[in-house]
Amino acid sequence: MADDSKRVEDDERGPGAQHQMFVIMEDLLDKLKLLDYEEQVLVKHNMKPLSRHYFVASPYTVSNPGEQFYMFSVVAAWLITLCGRSFETPQEHEDPNATVSNILSQLRALGGVVDFPPSKLKSGSGEHVCYVLDRLAEEALKSREVDGARPEMILESVTDYAVWNLEVERVLPQLKVTIRSDIKDWRIHVSQMHQHQDGIKTSLKEAKGCLDKLVEEISKTQEKVSSREKYINTQLEHLITDYRNAQSKLSEAKELYQHGSGGVTDRTRTLAEISEELEKVKQEMEEKGSSMSDGAPVVKIRQSLTKLKQEIQEMDVRMGVVEHTLLQAKLKEKNNMTRDMHAIHITETSTQSYS
Repeated sequence: MADDSKRVEDDERGPGAQHQMFVIMEDLLDKLKLLDYEEQVLVKHNMKPLSRHYFVASPYTVSNPGEQFYMFSVVAAWLITLCGRSFETPQEHEDPNATVSNILSQLRALGGVVDFPPSKLKSGSGEHVCYVLDRLAEEALKSREVDGARPEMILESVTDYAVWNLEVERVLPQLKVTIRSDIKDWRIHVSQMHQHQDGIKTSLKEAKGCLDKLVEEISKTQEKVSSREKYINTQLEHLITDYRNAQSKLSEAKELYQHGSGGVTDRTRTLAEISEELEKVKQEMEEKGSSMSDGAPVVKIRQSLTKLKQEIQEMDVRMGVVEHTLLQAKLKEKNNMTRDMHAIHITETSTQSYS
């Protein structure tokens, strides 16, 4: 409901009402710089400088109600003291309602009009915050002028015009000031958009005629190319037919060549295998021939035969020794048997004589 009522109020005041506080905030920042707020407020309280739209309540700006309200109260208290009135700097732990009430009381005492509820200032941003600070800054500037900043009479220059003109020409290159526009300013963006739009319209008017002529020339050229292509196709039809026939004959020749090259490949492989076998046979024949012409094997055979004969002789000797041993054993056994038989015969004879 609050947003709807605010939207209705802005519509009633006009389409530029919602942007008015941007303008007020920029004027306020210029006034604060004239009053030297950097040294007397920022340095004293260890605060960051204000941005161009610090106290503006907008969805396009960063909102920090606690920090903004404290900054608002400190700046307002400082401006009130510049107006020649006694006002203590508020602290962060103090009641915001009491702080707002005291600031509005001082604003009324200075002639300011307060036709809005005090709760509008508790957010620390918005149109009413910018209004209060702007009115206090105006009163502070007026008080500074009354203290003696404005001269009581107009001073008359006694400088020679020619000398002054030469001095101006000398220092003129050093007095050039380049004002850099802020890319965040929406008014600059709008003006740039209008400039670009006008430039686009002008360029479009100039280029449209050239583009139309270019399209017409391209169409005519395409028609000429198409007709020329048809004529060339008609004139070269017999050559195309001959070319196709030559292509078919070339394909047949390639097939025959591939078939013939395949047979040659097989025969080449067979020849390589036969050559390899022939090399093996030659190598074997060379090895056999070298072995036949070499006398080393015959010498080895003779040596083996001689050794075999020696072993046979040794075996014969051993066999003779064994046969002699067996013969002696048989003879000894035969003698033993004869002796035993003779002893038995004597015993039997003596037994018969006694009987």
